Amino acid sequence: MNSVPNKSYRLESLDILRGFDLFLLVGLQPILVAIGQVWDNEFYHGFLYQFDHEIWAGFRLWDLIMPLFLFMTGVTIPFSLDNKKGGAGGPIYRHILRRFLILWLLGMVMQGNLLSWDWHQFKLYSNTLQAIAMGYAVTAVLYFNLGIRKIVMMAIFLLVVYAVPFMLEDNFSEQDNFAIRLDRMLLGRFMDGAYWGDGQVVFSQHYNYTWLWSSLTFSVTVMMGCLAGKLMKDGVKVIPEQVFRQLIWLGVICIGLGLLWSIQMPIIKRIWTSSMTLFSGGICFLLMGLFYYIIDLKKIVKPFQWLKLYGMNSIVAYFLGEMLNFRSVVHSLTYGLESMLPQYQELILTIGNFTLVFLLLLALYKAKVFVKI
Repeated sequence: MNSVPNKSYRLESLDILRGFDLFLLVGLQPILVAIGQVWDNEFYHGFLYQFDHEIWAGFRLWDLIMPLFLFMTGVTIPFSLDNKKGGAGGPIYRHILRRFLILWLLGMVMQGNLLSWDWHQFKLYSNTLQAIAMGYAVTAVLYFNLGIRKIVMMAIFLLVVYAVPFMLEDNFSEQDNFAIRLDRMLLGRFMDGAYWGDGQVVFSQHYNYTWLWSSLTFSVTVMMGCLAGKLMKDGVKVIPEQVFRQLIWLGVICIGLGLLWSIQMPIIKRIWTSSMTLFSGGICFLLMGLFYYIIDLKKIVKPFQWLKLYGMNSIVAYFLGEMLNFRSVVHSLTYGLESMLPQYQELILTIGNFTLVFLLLLALYKAKVFVKI
């Protein structure tokens, strides 16, 4: 029988899974896309299709990146709050509020509108980090006060509440569904996809992401991660392989329920439908279970150790990969090679940009500098 280390143990599988998610986002996908620009191969472009978001109804590999971020945020909650239960609530709520505000502001910086210093460009709620902030705050407060069993009940309740207006209207059109109408009504000119034209707000007909009503299901995704984290944290009390089986079964059940619900409510990531929440959450359970089994139970860590560079400095990796552009630095070193191979210029710059991000994260890791919120 395998034993789970004591409560001071750091869940390596979580660091590595988070690193895997970030590596896909800031490293692998940009390089694969750059290769696709110079390699006209039908099979490869079919493979590359999975590395972009579904236009509307349906689900691709790339649609899993954001749900997995939210799910893993939930996994950390039992590890950070269990030993604080029964204590004073004030410091806990201040910690939750502080983390919420930092994530929210960082999201605005990442989206580019906070640093524009132009109130016409100011967008209030439009970024993955803000979705994480919302889901984290809701789940953390509920978990601290109610515990995991009631969290599960609340998740079911929120899934149903989210679905009610859609069930009543039976309308999942891109520009006239309940969720996007709510965003336009309440966020107005501060909604992403809104711009000024002739002195009034104009809503882009090409923007179809929603945030306010989708916060209900953002929270459910974090709650699903919270359940996974609780199962793993309490794994010391049971047979560890049983925790693995629980995660796998939860994944299979959620995927099945999501597909069943999709008959009535399509799987649409852009408005985070209840069916999409269950389907993507189910895949997250499976991935978490697989990584937990390989990394924490079987101790097969070495082949995946490099992913900790991304996973243990996730905020830094996200900023370096998504916001900062090192291509001018790369170009100053590779302009000769680019002139020799002009058709590969984009690929050279992309690989160079990824390499610099990797080296910066490696330097931080070796110096044991980890930025936490």
